Amino acid sequence: MQAAQSTIDPAEVAKFEAMAAEWWDPNGKFKPLHMLNPCRLDYITAQIAAEFDRDLTGPAPFAGLRLLDIGCGGGLLAEPMARLGADVVGADAAAGNIPVAQVHAEQSGLTIDYRHTTAEAMAEAGETFDVVLNMEVIEHVADPAAFLAACRQLLKPGGLHICSTINRNPKSFMMAIVGAEFVMRWLPKGTHDWQKFITPDELFALLAGAGLDPVDRKGFVFNPIAWSWSLSDRDLSVNYVTASVNPA
Repeated sequence: MQAAQSTIDPAEVAKFEAMAAEWWDPNGKFKPLHMLNPCRLDYITAQIAAEFDRDLTGPAPFAGLRLLDIGCGGGLLAEPMARLGADVVGADAAAGNIPVAQVHAEQSGLTIDYRHTTAEAMAEAGETFDVVLNMEVIEHVADPAAFLAACRQLLKPGGLHICSTINRNPKSFMMAIVGAEFVMRWLPKGTHDWQKFITPDELFALLAGAGLDPVDRKGFVFNPIAWSWSLSDRDLSVNYVTASVNPA
């Protein structure tokens, strides 16, 4: 059997390898993700609860669900998913992220299956999940269409795929690159390539092309006065998130 081709971009992986040890520093290079994380979690937990009819106020509401966090980094999403009772696999193409995530999970008393691997390799191995989280990853891969096809293959029938990324327009260039990398210095210069950003309509088309059924999209909006993020039904101009279902 021919080995699955990888959509991994080695230059992108190298960027995050260099930052791996700082994942859990809320004031370090991943400060934007720490700030965004509560908003991301609100969206993710609400979508999972709605799709699988789970009560978020109960104990371990995601018990029995197998969840993959692809591009897991240091585990900022994998850990809260495990606390909610999900059986979590965290996968990342940057090998340096995995020991950071493993150590932090152990220190937190959590059992999470962290792996240095790719979506394509896991799909080829026949792994399947109820939920696939694909957060702030697609703008870093070499072939978004092939990457999403692998994510869809990883989903069980009726499974839920949640994908967030950055819109491509002048505002996103000013906010995500000039603002975040040059003005605020939240991220190292060169972390993002504006040409790899994807508009919401483009992402919906890519999701449908991969065989998924896109069912929702919302914006993550930063308020510089309140210094916080919120969800928006209308403003998808910079950061945004989508939910899709595997209809197979």
